[in-house]
Amino acid sequence: MIHYSNYIDGQFVDSPGSDRITVINPSTGEAISTIPNSTAEQVDAAIASAERAQPAWAALPAVARAKHLHVLADKIRAQVEPLARVITEEQGKTLGLARVEVNFTADYIDYMAEWGRRIEGDVIESDRPKENIFLFHKPIGVVAGILPWNFPFFLIARKLAPALVCGNAIVLKPSEETPNNAFEFCKILNQLDLPAGLVNLVSGYGASAGRALTESTKVGLISFTGSVDTGSRIMATAAQNITRVNLELGGKAPAIVTANADLDLAATAIQASRVINSGQVCNCAERIYVQRSVADAFTAKLVEKMKAARYGNPLEDETVDYGPMINQAGYDKIVGLVESAVNDGAQVLCGGKRGAGDGGYYFEPTVVANCTQAMDIVSQEIFGPVVPVVIYDELEDAIAMANDT
Repeated sequence: MIHYSNYIDGQFVDSPGSDRITVINPSTGEAISTIPNSTAEQVDAAIASAERAQPAWAALPAVARAKHLHVLADKIRAQVEPLARVITEEQGKTLGLARVEVNFTADYIDYMAEWGRRIEGDVIESDRPKENIFLFHKPIGVVAGILPWNFPFFLIARKLAPALVCGNAIVLKPSEETPNNAFEFCKILNQLDLPAGLVNLVSGYGASAGRALTESTKVGLISFTGSVDTGSRIMATAAQNITRVNLELGGKAPAIVTANADLDLAATAIQASRVINSGQVCNCAERIYVQRSVADAFTAKLVEKMKAARYGNPLEDETVDYGPMINQAGYDKIVGLVESAVNDGAQVLCGGKRGAGDGGYYFEPTVVANCTQAMDIVSQEIFGPVVPVVIYDELEDAIAMANDT
């Protein structure tokens, strides 16, 4: 079992006085690593380190900062396979999707690096004679990046690359469910010639390490990806210090199938949307509205597609379509939503039960028909391989229901 340490001031440091969190492989239920549950003092040390490193970094030309990011992207591409396996082991996505995530992370870092050539000011004509106004873009200072577990490696880049190219320092806190990839990222980062403390990583629970980050008066911007409930709490905490926030939260995206749609194409696309990453994607179709005249035909095709989806341990079988839910709580939420829908009159056409697999949090590919707009399964984020289907008559009705979230 691997025991990771926080990355503060350019080095991996022990965390005396902090508890350890055990990280579980959701495909097997086995423990794979431990990480620090960082104390407020350890988080403050990371913030102070970032604060010290930021001025010298900001003094570099933006194109010089961008060169470091390009080097980072190249080093990530050289480690695609081992990084993908780390992600799959702790998060449960397929190896193919994990490889895509790692490569896309490198591509995104390269993309953001190019913005180093586009950070420009402006000259604005004043309303006073013989006077111009000069507009400059200045770094915020220290950014806090709080990461989710569903695309954990890519979201490092989403927080880090824009912050660094604009001259900021950053303190990252990964999800306690999927921290291993972030520590491996810092091992790569440690090979670069960057100012010590420019990038820091502290692990722990949101209620402890996360709260210490969001409550700090030295953090200029909080960038968070995760649930609506947590995002709301972060916004309330940030308001106490007038700290800027950037929130990317959960979703309940609709798909509308009309009478003149290509039903085979629609069923194929919706199935792919529901099983990718085990349905744990915030912007994939979470509820389906199908016009009454084609409802039976479409639903039959969708059931056929969903039944064909294969699940299992992605490290043992690379051909599976999806892996487990992230944890027991995620699995229990899906079970509760399906059971609630059935109690309210919905019908499970396929799936609806725990999937086979020793120790893993697997759920069968599921289609739930006869759903209504009032059901929790239609209004609440499922985050699993479950498709609730609602029938509509007029397109205007479907659009109104799609926007009713």
